[in-house]
Amino acid sequence: MNKRDWFWVLVTLPLTWGVDQLTKWCALKYIYGVKFFGPIGFVLHRNPGAMLGTFADLPPVLRIVSLSTGGAFLIFIYGILQHLLPAKLMRLRIGMTILLGGILGNVTDRVLEGTVVDFVVFGTPSFATPAFNFADAIQWLGYVMIVLSLSQDAALFWPDSNARKKMWINPSFQLKYCAILVATGLAFAMISGVFAYTFLKMTISDLVIGSSFLTQQRFLMPFLEIYFVISCAFVVASFLLGKVLSHRTAGPIYAFEKYLSDLLEGKPTRKFKLRGGDEFKQLEDLAKRLNEHFEKSNPPDHRSTGS
Repeated sequence: MNKRDWFWVLVTLPLTWGVDQLTKWCALKYIYGVKFFGPIGFVLHRNPGAMLGTFADLPPVLRIVSLSTGGAFLIFIYGILQHLLPAKLMRLRIGMTILLGGILGNVTDRVLEGTVVDFVVFGTPSFATPAFNFADAIQWLGYVMIVLSLSQDAALFWPDSNARKKMWINPSFQLKYCAILVATGLAFAMISGVFAYTFLKMTISDLVIGSSFLTQQRFLMPFLEIYFVISCAFVVASFLLGKVLSHRTAGPIYAFEKYLSDLLEGKPTRKFKLRGGDEFKQLEDLAKRLNEHFEKSNPPDHRSTGS
């Protein structure tokens, strides 16, 4: 991925989000009542749930906080996936970006207003689909691009000739690496959780006249449930990220150690080549220089059979 490729991948995110917010602004300003133009209708609707009204029956606090925080968590997952993809795969990368842009468009509405603006329907005035918006529609484009890439470009993700059979090359190092990431994530979750819980509890106590016990129970329990689920998901994602990143670090070191061992034992030289996504790519150049140095120092006709 060169800078131009990254530009087109990343610029798609604010572009998708901006178009969605612009269409919603136009809908709020110009749509009154119900208007149909053939099979396409326009009607202003405030959706308290997710896509096509799903989760609308959940309690407001649980619904808004969970859906909004879920969007923020997706940004974290999106960044990990964009970093870990081993190939260019522009269709998959842009599809992921379009999908995230659509999701964030609706998340913005939930954070600012508590509901999402929907304004498009298909059908007739007497029978029409649930209302949706540009963000909902563009998400389906993202899904289609992702599915097509997964089905048609599968060989590019991690070709068989470029894959290691084991993910645990150096278990002690890799587990330690994962443990550090997980411990860091847990520490951050604990600090932010204590802050948010205490702040929310004290705010309720200050705002409620009289006993605030029932109000605290109503708001604090959903908060703890959502926070626990999000924290667990974050820890699992951190562990999996640590596993992949440590594999890309331990693998090259293990391969280079084996190459040096073969070189010192006088075994037939081979080209040192790392896998796609591996760190320490400079080891390939160093291995080449070492091989050339050994060949000059020990010409083939002067080498002993056992050297």
